[in-house]
Amino acid sequence: MRKVNLVVVGAGPAGLSASIEAAKHGVKALVLDENHKPGGQLFKQIHKFFGSEQQMAGTRGYEIGTKLLNLAKEYGVEIKLNNRVIGIDDHNTLAIIDNHKYSEIRAKKIILCCGATEKPLAFPGWTLPGVMGAGAAQTLVNIHRVVPGEKIIMVGSGNVGLIVTYHLLQAGVKVKAIIDASHKITGYGVHAAKIKRAGIPIILRYTVNRAMGTNQVEKVELIQVDKSFNKIPCTQISFDVDTICLAVGLSPSTELARMIGCKLYYHPKLGGYIPMVNQYMQTTIEDIYAAGDMTGIEEASIAMEEGRLAGLACAISLGYISDNAQSQKALENIRSNLSQLRMGNGKGGIING
Repeated sequence: MRKVNLVVVGAGPAGLSASIEAAKHGVKALVLDENHKPGGQLFKQIHKFFGSEQQMAGTRGYEIGTKLLNLAKEYGVEIKLNNRVIGIDDHNTLAIIDNHKYSEIRAKKIILCCGATEKPLAFPGWTLPGVMGAGAAQTLVNIHRVVPGEKIIMVGSGNVGLIVTYHLLQAGVKVKAIIDASHKITGYGVHAAKIKRAGIPIILRYTVNRAMGTNQVEKVELIQVDKSFNKIPCTQISFDVDTICLAVGLSPSTELARMIGCKLYYHPKLGGYIPMVNQYMQTTIEDIYAAGDMTGIEEASIAMEEGRLAGLACAISLGYISDNAQSQKALENIRSNLSQLRMGNGKGGIING
């Protein structure tokens, strides 16, 4: 069995940032990811990031991904792709499916950066071809250069719905409308303004009543809802579309944290059940840390700072850095960055530590 000091599960923005920060201080970090390419969501994001210069504001997501991968290579981070972690025991042994073969790795410290999954929305006809998550549509357009359809309606006016709509427009797709059951647009105003300038209507207090079609989506019927989200009879409207994109939220991927016994708690604004972590991103199990969307759905910039915090904390815990005033100041600087990034997003500062 292979033994390593640090295993990071997930090669997205949080996982790459965690491994780089640890490796900067001499830790030999191994990153495992089930996908065939590293970078997570970053390479789907062609828009420019917010934040400060330190958080790469004004830089497009795929450019940030490239920078992180180059840094990981520079600091000697080992990234193993097509490696799915299917379990962790109480001896910090990870069970892995490595290119269809079973293997095990034992680590002194583990940082879980497992990301999130898209939430579905059930309605009559939701299993028809043409109903997909907004993230899937974004992957098709920005990674594979394939449009998901010709006439699309987007469900959800949060940042994902607004940003993916803009990406679809840039790819030449006709977006009929964005709809949302809420009474207000839930994403950033700057993203909504782009959509409005493009002439795309944002229809509020409407949801999908049903999708219609024989072998695929051919039409979507919408229905108005009241303040309690109850359907209002005789308010149906319809659009001829071949694709319905669902941007109705994300769920933190906490399966591994649950499996090992990390304590979780429910936070609806951050996506549901998330692992409890302290000020160092350490879970309730001493050698297990967590960062990124699995600790709450926020921005990629926040995921990267959380990863840095966990990576630095592991380097200190493993003895590669002295636990002194200087290292504590470095940790506090990252926590300060997190607080600044979270200001004004309505999620209450550092709620998890």
